Amino acid sequence: MHIQILGTRGIPSLHGGFETFAHDLAIFLTERGHKVTVYCQADDCDVWHEDNWFGVRRVFIPAPSGTRGTISFDLKSALHASREDGLALTLGYNTAIFSLLYRLVGHRSIMNMDGLEWKRQKWSPPARAWLRLNEWLGARLSNHLVADHPSIAEHLSSHTATSKITMIPYGSHGVDDRDDSILQRFGLERGNYYLLIARPEPENSILEIVSSYSAEKRKIPLVVLGKYSVDNAYHAEVISQAGEGVKFVGPVYDRAAVASLRIHATAYIHGHQVGGTNPSLVESLAAANPIIAHDNIFTRWVTGDSAMFFNDTDSLRLIFTDLDSTHAMLSPLREASRSRFQQMFCQQAILLQYETLMERFYKNVYASEPKFSIDASSSIVSTIRVD
Repeated sequence: MHIQILGTRGIPSLHGGFETFAHDLAIFLTERGHKVTVYCQADDCDVWHEDNWFGVRRVFIPAPSGTRGTISFDLKSALHASREDGLALTLGYNTAIFSLLYRLVGHRSIMNMDGLEWKRQKWSPPARAWLRLNEWLGARLSNHLVADHPSIAEHLSSHTATSKITMIPYGSHGVDDRDDSILQRFGLERGNYYLLIARPEPENSILEIVSSYSAEKRKIPLVVLGKYSVDNAYHAEVISQAGEGVKFVGPVYDRAAVASLRIHATAYIHGHQVGGTNPSLVESLAAANPIIAHDNIFTRWVTGDSAMFFNDTDSLRLIFTDLDSTHAMLSPLREASRSRFQQMFCQQAILLQYETLMERFYKNVYASEPKFSIDASSSIVSTIRVD
């Protein structure tokens, strides 16, 4: 079958969970003998082009960075995909309105609905309205939906029939890379630092984590990955609250380097409050990290009983203070994380579920004559015309 993967910036993964998943799925399907096309946003060129990357066809579409550029890229990707035989797998519903194109030409599509994006505090009221509209449209225009968490599946059932929803969480490969050169780069010691990996946004509890840690002088550092800028008000507040033990090491995109940082950490701190199955949390389970996590229905389902939980800065501060005295309480959590990962989130099993689902919905998009057709050249996207 031919699978078209849309909705990410492209592969190899450099930006986040969706790109990592698209990366792994594309390689997996290619190795299984399927044809795979991944649409990649190119903000450094003005010419459409394609290449072959480890057997995966990549289509590069020029589009500037920023919201408007992303919308333009998603539209051009959908137009291009709808002209070819295949099954469209769209990751995220931010521009689900473009799924109407698939309906018009009879092109089959599956959408991974991700988390409750419209609940993120960073969005303005108009942006939240746009996202809620697209969540509603995605649930109705796609042939089938993937929810990455039982709570997301339950939420989506308010928009469409439960028979149209399949719950498949994110997975991860086992994390066993023990190269400690990355530790030397940042002046860290094995098993002697806390790790925080998250986008610096309010709903990820970055400020609460940093301020709780910094309330007292701690015995080991808190390592924070991500891009922080004093020009951003929230970032600046986080930086201002950071004590001397907080190490802002910037964004780290190399997967092997991140794996090493995970596996050598004393514990992983996870503050996400909204969303479904968080890929970073799953990767920490794969690394057998003891996990200290925000207490909510999303995190509770992912970790099961294999974590310590906090609700606010006071409860997290007490956890840090207890750990200053002894790390003995973390030992059983390490084995619990390993067991939970093996039980629920092994990447090979997750990718096989996707393959099975897509084979179920795959068909030639031109098996029946479409009511509409779409024209697009390699560099200029034209309008929809009625035949």
